[in-house]
Amino acid sequence: MKFIVDCMLGKLAKWLKVLGFDTTYYNKIEDSELIDKARKEDRVLLTRDTGIIENTQNVQTLFIKSENWQEQAAQVLDEFNLWTKIKPYSRCVECNAHLKRIPKRKAKNLVTPFVYRNAQKFAVCPQCGRVYWQGTHYKNMESRIEKILKRGKKK
Repeated sequence: MKFIVDCMLGKLAKWLKVLGFDTTYYNKIEDSELIDKARKEDRVLLTRDTGIIENTQNVQTLFIKSENWQEQAAQVLDEFNLWTKIKPYSRCVECNAHLKRIPKRKAKNLVTPFVYRNAQKFAVCPQCGRVYWQGTHYKNMESRIEKILKRGKKK
């Protein structure tokens, strides 16, 4: 399942990528262009704008009810029955490409010496070159992902 997210749902877009879903997001785009991209790329349009939904034809849409990104993510996962398809940290949050795991030795020249000494697992985006590792933010992200997953287990 592929998504395109309108500009008022940036945090949802980021977290759908973190959870491993093919998600595109543009912080500035005309409604007509957003709808056109959704149609051409066969993406589900996620929006809180009823005006956009009223103007879509031949585009699958989902009106996002909540203003809270965790509730938004749960709504998307529920609506499309995606709880078992979650693959955290498998996509680049910048460009949406699939990440490639790399051995630690290959990360040596890609990160600072401190990061290289302290991190054990690395991934790189083959499209934009961004490098990922389990840094200080990792525990916070894991906690947020766990909260989302607990919502799915209650269903």
